[in-house]
Amino acid sequence: MSHGLNLAQLDAVNHLAGPCLVLAGAGSGKTRVITHKIGRLIQAGLAADRIAAITFTNKAAAEMRERAGQLVGRDAKKVLICTFHALGVRLLRDAGEVLGLKKQFSILDTDDITSLLKDCGGTTDANTARGWQWTISAWKGAGMTADEALAQAKDEDERVAAMIMERYQERLVAYQSVDFDDLISLPLKLLRDFEDVRLRWQQKMGHVLVDEYQDTNATQYELLKLLVGGRARFTAVGDDDQSIYGWRGATLDNLKKLPQDFPELKVIKLEQNYRSTSAILRAANNVIGPNPKLFPKTLWSDLGEGEPVRVVDADNEEHEAERAVARIQSLRANSTHKEWRDFAILYRANHMARPFEQSLRRAQIPYKVSGGQSFFDKAEIRDLCAWMRLLVNNDDDPAFVRAATTPKRGIGHTTLQQLGAFATQYKTSLFEALFANSLGTAVPARGVASLHEFGRAVNELEYRARHTVGHEAARTFLSEWLKDIDYEKHLYDSEESEKVAAARWTNVLEFCDWVAGRCGGKLEDDAGVQVESERKSLLEVVQTIALISTLSEREKDENVVTLSTLHASKGLEWPHVMLVGVNEGLLPFKMDEQPGQSDAPAEDMAQRLQEERRLMYVGITRAQRTLAVSWLKRRKKGRESVPGTPSRFIKEMALDQATVKEDPREKLRALRAEFAKRATEQKSAQSPAP
Repeated sequence: MSHGLNLAQLDAVNHLAGPCLVLAGAGSGKTRVITHKIGRLIQAGLAADRIAAITFTNKAAAEMRERAGQLVGRDAKKVLICTFHALGVRLLRDAGEVLGLKKQFSILDTDDITSLLKDCGGTTDANTARGWQWTISAWKGAGMTADEALAQAKDEDERVAAMIMERYQERLVAYQSVDFDDLISLPLKLLRDFEDVRLRWQQKMGHVLVDEYQDTNATQYELLKLLVGGRARFTAVGDDDQSIYGWRGATLDNLKKLPQDFPELKVIKLEQNYRSTSAILRAANNVIGPNPKLFPKTLWSDLGEGEPVRVVDADNEEHEAERAVARIQSLRANSTHKEWRDFAILYRANHMARPFEQSLRRAQIPYKVSGGQSFFDKAEIRDLCAWMRLLVNNDDDPAFVRAATTPKRGIGHTTLQQLGAFATQYKTSLFEALFANSLGTAVPARGVASLHEFGRAVNELEYRARHTVGHEAARTFLSEWLKDIDYEKHLYDSEESEKVAAARWTNVLEFCDWVAGRCGGKLEDDAGVQVESERKSLLEVVQTIALISTLSEREKDENVVTLSTLHASKGLEWPHVMLVGVNEGLLPFKMDEQPGQSDAPAEDMAQRLQEERRLMYVGITRAQRTLAVSWLKRRKKGRESVPGTPSRFIKEMALDQATVKEDPREKLRALRAEFAKRATEQKSAQSPAP
């Protein structure tokens, strides 16, 4: 079970009796430790269904589930491996009724929340609503109520946000809905206020493992403490040097509190890195060195010295992009084994991707922008999918709330609040409740009429969709439906920019064409030839929408160059990394450029700089074999071009080497080699099979 683990990893895996903090440096095998510890706990006699492993992303949970399955077999399916938010859902489904939540409560996505906050604040501006959303999320993450937020408001903006938070919370209750922050704060309230629930879950949780512990916020830490109780059987795995999410509530205070709250805590450091060469790790250790240490550690590797880290200057953004592409071509041309997927270009902010996209397109190099928005994530597509989900499953309460209120049809939050309370009382879905004979005792006649009209519309649509077969019939149906609900007008009314509204309407038409096309019948293939495909009813197609949208959002292992922000790159790795735009004002980000920033407390400025330094450290440690760091002699600032200064982090890397001046002849040789390689590949692909 412990084959291939180093001594520090073995120590972490075999410590079962009490609380354990594993300080896992970048690339030190933390997932391996967690999965082996799951196996060791089962081997020691703990039932698999009493083990929980908590991560921060669904992708990380899926990877851990797969690796645990390879290690312990069938028992892995019994282990609760999930995100913090998925754990919160389980707690609320289990006992949320004591908080007034029915089991089929709705979980609102980001677009639902933005729409709700626009309504609460009386604005059509999505950016304003998103600003409130960030503020409210931060307050919830700190465990604050709307009243507490109002009492502590520092200025008029925060007072407004606190009042909107109160209205927003009222709407959530009315809709029998929760947001992502509630999936932590409400389970915390459950465990804190209801002893029977707390004792039952503490008995259920024989051992809790928490991945990426440095990313926990205040409420997540309190939730963990209540879950493990006095026995404190838990393993927290994290790295204070990779804490880069302070802006969304993560706090290193949680690492500081562990030894204080759990005096028996055993601290184990994982310092051997299995990812990067010594040259790369030396640069990483040097960069992170100036930060204060909670638990000092130094990464080391036995993978050899490797290529020196290169520092490259560039005249401007376009020149930097050209050099990055030339480097990719040069590295790839010098070996037959390098795939496009082996390369990544990392930057501080999303807007920095554009020149690299343009340069990659010119060179005909395939790429993807990591974290780009899925078509199915667009608000207008989610609106239509909500209607379609409701046709298939009338008990889908999140779909009901979205469809009933988008576009508006006289069903306000007060009516939904009354309907929600009625549905909770009789333990039914919202859709089923609106047809109850006694609904009039809970909802005024006008509200009942609006609800009945909506219910009849859904039933009629469901009937028509069931009997609509083939591409042309589906296309006609969808067109008539959009007119019936006046969706185009809704888009133009909800956007201040006609251009944005028109783009969203185009998305709607494309989506409807796509759905209709899946209904089959006579269609044109790519060559324009009429072909007959299997005919399906629109309802049959709609039943697959949720699955198709889920599949479309999965990251495919495509053979393409990755463009990514540093934040989105965390947890990933590539053989060859280019860290670009490493200038003062970009990384670290605007330390002395923001208006009024000079008035910020020195302690806040120091903490910001420390987090930016950790972000640089994360970027460096994504690289396995080679790392190039580039900076701009002149960079864009608004519409102007201003002199650029290399980031202080480049000096802190202590590379002891002059800035690399790329030889244009080397670039030309690389390009020629690349073209020759492509010509050979094309010739090979065109050759007839033997």
